[in-house]
Amino acid sequence: MENYFGVGKIVNTQGLKGEVRVISRTDFAEERYQKGSKLRLFRDGHETLDLIVKSHRKHKNFDLLTFEGYPRIEDVEVFRDGLLKVAESDLSELEDDEFYYHEIVGLDIYTDEGELLGKVKEILSPGANDVWVVKAVAKGKKDILIPYIEPVVKEINLAEGKVVITVIEGLID
Repeated sequence: MENYFGVGKIVNTQGLKGEVRVISRTDFAEERYQKGSKLRLFRDGHETLDLIVKSHRKHKNFDLLTFEGYPRIEDVEVFRDGLLKVAESDLSELEDDEFYYHEIVGLDIYTDEGELLGKVKEILSPGANDVWVVKAVAKGKKDILIPYIEPVVKEINLAEGKVVITVIEGLID
């Protein structure tokens, strides 16, 4: 059975011509949503559905998509709250210093002094760089936000399941 990785969630329809609003959860939106890309739709209580991207555009914080064979709003209303995923076999090879979100989520975060800070639970893409949300191991501590920038992230070791960071001033309160 093939593995699938989330790329976005359909949150609403847009207009009358079968367009849907997607909140992306992928670091490669342009590649995932290019015309002809194959995605699989997962919805509670429904069988999965293969979809082929017909068009893609950005609008505000959303990716707007249409799919081949679904030209009207009535065709796509049932897709709301569905999760769009890509098959593992459709993932492309990355450069040595590039990673998919699913490879980073779940990694342990250590300081360069060896202190375990927590585990990456989510990745945000607010703008210039990604921000990793780390669930702190210390009881009562809030989540730690780690910017994915060179002065902070020093080493990513997928084999050992860990990331080593340099704590700069103001990073952790």
